[in-house]
Amino acid sequence: MFKQTLAIFLGLAAAHSPAMAGETLNIWRSNPTSIVEAQNVDLTDVMWAARPWIIFADSPLDPIFKKQIALWRADLEAARERDVMIIVDTDPSAQTQLRKTLHPKGFAWVLIGKDGMVKLRKPFAWNMRELSRVIDKMPMRQQEVSKP
Repeated sequence: MFKQTLAIFLGLAAAHSPAMAGETLNIWRSNPTSIVEAQNVDLTDVMWAARPWIIFADSPLDPIFKKQIALWRADLEAARERDVMIIVDTDPSAQTQLRKTLHPKGFAWVLIGKDGMVKLRKPFAWNMRELSRVIDKMPMRQQEVSKP
């Protein structure tokens, strides 16, 4: 039920659940604006390639979750430029590895750096301009921008 509701809300033909190691990265690389479901995501697969932005909610119908997705969609280019991978987890009963590791309560999001470390977490929606400012201050992002 959660997958169907999420897929309908996000406008996806099918929500992605990678079955093999490395598939998360392949899905994201083929479409950097795709949304990946948290189930079966292994963050080590995307280390040094993407900045996972994991968005948690107790339901895909959560108003803050809806607002967060709308704010992200309003500036997809900023997310793409900064290698932001959107991962969503809207089913607490699924007890994904990300949920077990990051311990969200209700709506929350967590930004993971390319180095695999938690960079920021918030219990409310942010727009891409705010998130971009945080990412742009990261040493790795500054190196990316300064490359010829």
